Amino acid sequence: MGARIRRRRSIRVTTNLCERPLPVRLAPCADELLSSWIARHAAFYAISPLAMLQHCLPELLSLRAADLNLTEDQVVRIAHIFSIEPTTVRRMTFSNIPQSSRRMIASEPRQSCSTCRRTADGLPVILRSQFLGWRITCPLCGGTLQTIGGNDGPTPFGGYHHAALMGEEMLDNEAEHGIPNWVSPNEIARLLLMRRVPKSVPGYEPSGYRLLGVIIPDLDDVMQMETSKLPSPASPILPMYLRPALLAGVAIVQHAGPEMLRMLSGHMMGENKARFDSAIEEILDCSRQSLGSSQLHLI
Repeated sequence: MGARIRRRRSIRVTTNLCERPLPVRLAPCADELLSSWIARHAAFYAISPLAMLQHCLPELLSLRAADLNLTEDQVVRIAHIFSIEPTTVRRMTFSNIPQSSRRMIASEPRQSCSTCRRTADGLPVILRSQFLGWRITCPLCGGTLQTIGGNDGPTPFGGYHHAALMGEEMLDNEAEHGIPNWVSPNEIARLLLMRRVPKSVPGYEPSGYRLLGVIIPDLDDVMQMETSKLPSPASPILPMYLRPALLAGVAIVQHAGPEMLRMLSGHMMGENKARFDSAIEEILDCSRQSLGSSQLHLI
């Protein structure tokens, strides 16, 4: 009997989904990712999550694509089928996050909050914040996020906790709310993960030393005891126990201003230094243009 009901549901969804809204719509959870919400509907109607998505948007080939890159028209179409406001659909995606910040969006959930972890309709709810590489706290309750499937001990950077929270807020403001600063916090995070030449360290391994270690000296000691390497500037998502160091470094550079960027240049050499100098000159030039434009608006 139960299988017959599921088949009927599936047939109704298959034939009518593109024409009219779903007869039953499940309420989204706070901070839920769009693909998670669609998967819960798919389970209810006994079809696959991708089939559910493609009934709404046949041009999409993956749920990941729906999470990242929905156009306004696609948002409206999903909103119509699921009988929900377009703004609610948009908030469940990463569509509002600029390309410069997307390097810090993981391809799978990296962290979770033990307090806000939940299931709905028999399925785990996947939250947007579980993918964000700049978060160390839960946006719902403010609690500390933990590595999924890991056993996080105390971070070796507890002394930088306040600065790390400031860095988290700066990166979040830029990515989620478009709030500018004198320089992009995301760009600072990328630069701080560039390799540097440590002074008075014989036989050093370049991959183990980054500019971030100049600002957060404890990082060098921690990394000397690690077998894994730090992520690259192209994908600056750090493990949870190292993430506070990067966030604190971002906040420190933001508050110190351009002179700290010039100081960091002295810790590099060769092509790496040339790339860094070129990057900071571009950053400072953009900053000067933005400041000049702001002053003109005030006149």
